[in-house]
Amino acid sequence: MARPKPQAFEKKKVVAENRRARFEYFLEEFFEAGIALSGTEVKSLRFGEGTIAESYAEVRGNEAWLVNANIPEFSHGNRFNHEPKRPRKLLLHVREIEKLRDGIGREGMTMIPLSIYFNDRGRAKVELALAKGKKLHDKRETIKARDWKRDQQRLLRDRG
Repeated sequence: MARPKPQAFEKKKVVAENRRARFEYFLEEFFEAGIALSGTEVKSLRFGEGTIAESYAEVRGNEAWLVNANIPEFSHGNRFNHEPKRPRKLLLHVREIEKLRDGIGREGMTMIPLSIYFNDRGRAKVELALAKGKKLHDKRETIKARDWKRDQQRLLRDRG
């Protein structure tokens, strides 16, 4: 059975993307969250630096946090530069945090950041997904489907 397409957020400039997440996890629900950043972090992101490949999000108390996201120090920053891998607070509504906490409470679910981007108002946002990890056979099926789609496109292009 085909999974429904995720809802799209208004992304103006994508800074960091976790492309591996769609391969490693079944993505269930999608959320858009703001990030509490310091000044040099914003400047570093505007230059297109930052990675979220190994990061995850968690709920501590009544707050959501982005953990292990790497935003390197700003090159022109001085002694007020930020720490690159510090936990960053995610700005979500209380109902969304409760929904995330309930989702994580289920077996095998986790919060994965899919991308960091600037929206049309210039605010830094994180696209989060409530996800369940894939087993090895699920990953093989994903690879098989991807290869078949590629071959299908090739056949259609050669015929038409």
